[in-house]
Amino acid sequence: MVNEKRLLLLGDEAIAQGAIDAGLSGVYAYPGTPSTEITEYIQKNAVARERGLHSQWCTNEKTAMEAALGMSFMGKRAMVCMKHVGLNVCADPFVNSAMTGVGGGLVVVVADDPSMHSSQDEQDSRFYAKFAMIPTLEPSSQQEAYDMMAAAFDYSERQQLPVLLRVTTRMAHSRAVVRVVDEARGENPINYDAEAANWVLLPANARRRNDKVTAQQPQLEADAAVSDYNSLEATFQDAGTKSALGIIASGIAYNYVREVFAAHPGTACPLLKISQYPLPKELVRRLMNQCERVLIVEEGQPFIEEQVRGVSDITAILGRLTGELPRTGELTPDIVAQALGIDVRQAATPDVVAARPPQLCQGCGHRDVYAALNEVLREFDHPRVFGDIGCYTLGFLPPFRAIHSCVDMGASITMAKGAADAGQWPAVAVIGDSTFTHSGMTGLLDAVNEGADITVIISDNLTTAMTGGQDSAGTSKYEAICRGLGVDEEHLHVVVPLPKNIPEITRIIREEINYHGVSVIIPRRECIQTFKRHSKEKKA
Repeated sequence: MVNEKRLLLLGDEAIAQGAIDAGLSGVYAYPGTPSTEITEYIQKNAVARERGLHSQWCTNEKTAMEAALGMSFMGKRAMVCMKHVGLNVCADPFVNSAMTGVGGGLVVVVADDPSMHSSQDEQDSRFYAKFAMIPTLEPSSQQEAYDMMAAAFDYSERQQLPVLLRVTTRMAHSRAVVRVVDEARGENPINYDAEAANWVLLPANARRRNDKVTAQQPQLEADAAVSDYNSLEATFQDAGTKSALGIIASGIAYNYVREVFAAHPGTACPLLKISQYPLPKELVRRLMNQCERVLIVEEGQPFIEEQVRGVSDITAILGRLTGELPRTGELTPDIVAQALGIDVRQAATPDVVAARPPQLCQGCGHRDVYAALNEVLREFDHPRVFGDIGCYTLGFLPPFRAIHSCVDMGASITMAKGAADAGQWPAVAVIGDSTFTHSGMTGLLDAVNEGADITVIISDNLTTAMTGGQDSAGTSKYEAICRGLGVDEEHLHVVVPLPKNIPEITRIIREEINYHGVSVIIPRRECIQTFKRHSKEKKA
């Protein structure tokens, strides 16, 4: 790398720096752990600020994906960032982006969360890219995460397809020294040559594009077979003999295998590193033809393992599906060592170490909301409270035990409506301010249109608190939004959640539960963490 310098970066930060240095014009994202730091890094970066690169938060992942498509349409390089469940939200434009193709390079960065440190499931985003027929890169180091951004933008423009870059929690949130270029590439000029017939997905156009993208797949696989990011390592046995074991490893799991090899040299065996997809079957076949058994070591679901079973029927395939590796959760070097038959002794956890479940911060306004809500609901038989994604989900835990469900972003209002449709009363929805604008507004519109018998509490702490205090899209607009959706002014209330106001809040909640229609209560008080931060900034 010419004219390089070195930086100590998180994986997320390496992705962000790589995008800036590759000529990025805009990043579009909704905050979601473990992807949040990518956009935050760009927001603070001096070069990004000097160039005026777009880096404002979007209302949700769908709007982010569509805005990035618009920037790509104009020939500029754009990046979309989200956590894995966010890919569900933007699945419609994501899958269709292969049909439209791209103008400027478009990279979709998705951070998966094995072991569900802050998520509802362990879904593996590589499956999305496969059925969308979109090429995928999966870095095994922070250096690769940086280098892959330039490669991804170039490849996107060369193939006229978006590229998915998939990382996992440990890659996103661990640090390493990264070599970076000394000067960022210039941005693409605006381009007015986009062909409307590609971007207007009428059936006739879409069928033509579908044929073209399908026809590209063999080339994408051939490219993966010769990619610098995929490599067949270690020496094979003499001709005519097979190795007892070979390993296919992807992403950060590749590092775990190398770590085990270094600690236990006798375990070294042929190793195929996979960091670019579609799965390069040519490389897989070469490995499998030389090995009696192949262990698949990948972070997430058995994506590679399921595919390689169709490549050769003479090699035993081992991995998550056969029990050598756990079916769920993150991998570790110790888990990989155990799969290779190495006795790894783990120190027992001392009895004095106790689990400490998360709690709402002391002084948090959500606490006063739940205190008032619980006081009122004790007056009713079988009340049901439908929760949502945010800090306030902790209301499920002691001491409040206040909510009965939490499924996905925005589900509180629609589930409360469905329960009310079934005859449940009272049915209460508790949703946060950022989650409401993310995907709660349409549910409220359904409820208003049908006059559903529900009470909606939009607990507004003036920020997207759970992911670190990013701006909330609807701040200062929630009353206007609710009025615009048709909520009756008489049943729209704003309160201040403080202990001294609990009598007033309980009165309002009681009255609105007993009103048989849609009512909205907005308890509003700034998040205690952002309040402390803003106070320090003012003093400074």
